[in-house]
Amino acid sequence: MTEFHCEHVLTDTGWARDVTLQCSSDGVITHIFTDTEAGANAIRLGTVLPGMTNLHSHAFQRGMAGLSEQRGPTQDSFWTWRDLMYRFVGAITPEDMEAIAALAYCEMLESGFTRVAEFHYLHHGPNGQAYDDPAEMAGRVCKASQTAGIAMTLLPVLYRWSGFGRDEPSVGQQRFTNSIDSYETLWSAAMAHTRRLENARIGVAPHSLRATDIEDIQALTELAGQRPIHIHIAEQTGEVEACMAFHSARPVELLLEKAPVDERWCLVHATHMTRAETEALVRSRAVAGLCPLTEANLGDGIFPARDFTEAGGTFGIGSDSHIRIDLAEELRLLEYSQRLSHHQRNVLSETGQSTGRFLFSHALHGGGQASGQDRSGIRIGAAADLVELNINAPALIGRCEDAVLDTWIFSGDGRLVQSVYVSANQVVSGGQALARADVDASYRHALQALLRRVDRQ
Repeated sequence: MTEFHCEHVLTDTGWARDVTLQCSSDGVITHIFTDTEAGANAIRLGTVLPGMTNLHSHAFQRGMAGLSEQRGPTQDSFWTWRDLMYRFVGAITPEDMEAIAALAYCEMLESGFTRVAEFHYLHHGPNGQAYDDPAEMAGRVCKASQTAGIAMTLLPVLYRWSGFGRDEPSVGQQRFTNSIDSYETLWSAAMAHTRRLENARIGVAPHSLRATDIEDIQALTELAGQRPIHIHIAEQTGEVEACMAFHSARPVELLLEKAPVDERWCLVHATHMTRAETEALVRSRAVAGLCPLTEANLGDGIFPARDFTEAGGTFGIGSDSHIRIDLAEELRLLEYSQRLSHHQRNVLSETGQSTGRFLFSHALHGGGQASGQDRSGIRIGAAADLVELNINAPALIGRCEDAVLDTWIFSGDGRLVQSVYVSANQVVSGGQALARADVDASYRHALQALLRRVDRQ
């Protein structure tokens, strides 16, 4: 049994003081006692938050962060950014994938994320041929999560077409594509990799309505059973216009009409919705997967978060393209985008309520639901995923409880994270992932060689 003693901790029922958490050998919380003194063998922590799920990650894109910030001859957008991404994809080896993912996962842990939902679509070799292990790349992602110490929800992606109407994939997409049959083979192989990890989950991910069609989505829904189902949707206005031109319906409208969308689902981005679509998404009980930093970097638009949350919608956050990995900044930008849109302060909270607490608690719940966790947060039956903030840092002096959350989210960043435990195992100490040194060395070696290959293309 592992035992923690926390001076202040945000449990599933609210803030509590002098809390003892007892955990089973597999890192699950079995008992919570309040107003206690630290036992002789207890691990002593200060101010503790539950670990958060990063519900949308393309790990390999961490290696290209910052390389597309030069204005081109035409109006730059997601679509011009994608051209660089395809060049980058063409040069990545399995070893590169593992090294880049391990760095991204260490940065997530140092930011306060303790689980990642990896939306994994880079499957095949450079010529589009499957590896001997069809889930070779997925296996590398799993190994990277094990190295860093982050919990994994793996979402192998089905990618079939380059546009609405079953347009043939481009050369840049050949490493992504599968038929339904080859996808099922890959998915089974990927499941075998997740079974080698502790507390891992697996789901399915039709890439988007432009890269899969409704028949594909129905097949994946059957394959998923009760597992998570994630899909990109309505991220850019160009996607909405193309969907309307082909289907005479908007993307979210079409999906909700044609697919059995429920609490298993995570609709990633869902940026461009009408009020009717927003309310219908709330009724479906699906999670809206928001990635504010990536959406801002790509110029996607602003999610209708005020309308969505006021109607009772559930959201979580992810770092997507990893232009920057910082849990607090993702939540901050989510709120700030609403302030800029509605010309007021403290938009995503209720009267008298801490905005930081609202953002954190809702993202915690949505991330847990979207990643297939039976229980999340600090409560009996949940994994002991714990994030200790450095309460002695200048930014947090004199703060306690919700004021800590408000200050961290609106005035701080990942540097305020002191230590992190995943399933009761320490993975961050003194603000740095325990695997950092080795991971940094592998990343540096892999990325230098990778960028030389990209430049030669």
